[in-house]
Amino acid sequence: MGERVRIVVIDSGVHLDHPHILADRILPGVMILSDGTIVDEHDACRDRLGHGTAVTAAIQELAPEADILPIRVFREGLRASARALVTAIDWAGRHGADLVNCSLGTANPAHAALFDHAVEICPARVVAPLMAAEDMPCWPGQCSGVLAVGLDWEVPRGQVRQKDGVLYASGYPRPIPGVPQRRNLHGISFATAQVAGLVASGRL
Repeated sequence: MGERVRIVVIDSGVHLDHPHILADRILPGVMILSDGTIVDEHDACRDRLGHGTAVTAAIQELAPEADILPIRVFREGLRASARALVTAIDWAGRHGADLVNCSLGTANPAHAALFDHAVEICPARVVAPLMAAEDMPCWPGQCSGVLAVGLDWEVPRGQVRQKDGVLYASGYPRPIPGVPQRRNLHGISFATAQVAGLVASGRL
């Protein structure tokens, strides 16, 4: 990777005014609709759900010097089509990504071949959950060559445990003062973000 790492974050976008976000490290991104249409109009990546902002903050906590390029695939809720996700991975690879953070995925094996191809031709390293929340295999995390992430609540934040080729990290994001960890957003999304941040910072 180059001196300034470029991380594409495929999620719900980012809210630049959030106090945990280093706005000067956020590059103009795009929104991808369910049919794969790419929208690059002003404000296309403004986060209205909070998930992408929290994921980006978790990455920036560990890799504050990295450039973040957001791709918004979540709009009305935390759901996106396989076509949108595959298009996002392809777009990331064609726009200078060193690392692609996918704190998401699909448990539908019918889409496995689509993701296998997208990951194979993407020049960037892809970080993604190995399993979905229901402990089902998840794509693109199951694809060959992906940095597969698992959830381990016992691993301290900012550290990783490696076992059988899987990188296990904590599911807690950056803490919010006065808010208990379990009441904040938490889960495999943030384990994935921590792995991406550690890779980008050269600590993994």
